[in-house]
Amino acid sequence: MSRNLKAASLGLIIATFTALPVLAEGDIAKGEKVFKKCAACHTVENDGSKRAGPHLEGIIGRTSAAVEGFAYSGKMKELGAEGHIWTAEELEKFLENPKKMVPGTKMSFAGLKKPEERTDLVAYLASLGGAAATEEAAPAEGEAAPAETEASGG
Repeated sequence: MSRNLKAASLGLIIATFTALPVLAEGDIAKGEKVFKKCAACHTVENDGSKRAGPHLEGIIGRTSAAVEGFAYSGKMKELGAEGHIWTAEELEKFLENPKKMVPGTKMSFAGLKKPEERTDLVAYLASLGGAAATEEAAPAEGEAAPAETEASGG
């Protein structure tokens, strides 16, 4: 089993268990409103639309710097190469102060200072499912495992 496949599988397991408490704690509807602060740079659909930031569909459980074609910062690429997985807790930490968590990140957003906004936003993002994480975690029946690629980061 490749390192990326193992990391993605572990990420899916972690996401399953970490997203559930966030959904119980956070308010999805409020999180959707908070997302409006993010919508100028991010989309929640993996539809190929180009924005300043990567799409966030399936972010919970996804390896850092894993969106194909997005030009992540060197530090975000390093996180991805190390197998960093976006759990609810890691995402909340990043959203509080992106530049503190990932020095050199291209994300210019200063962060969400209110803990309840972060919790609600993460609950909203978790509610969108993990299609990207699921696709990365395991190949469809009869398909080969995904080839290892260099992670790209944010």
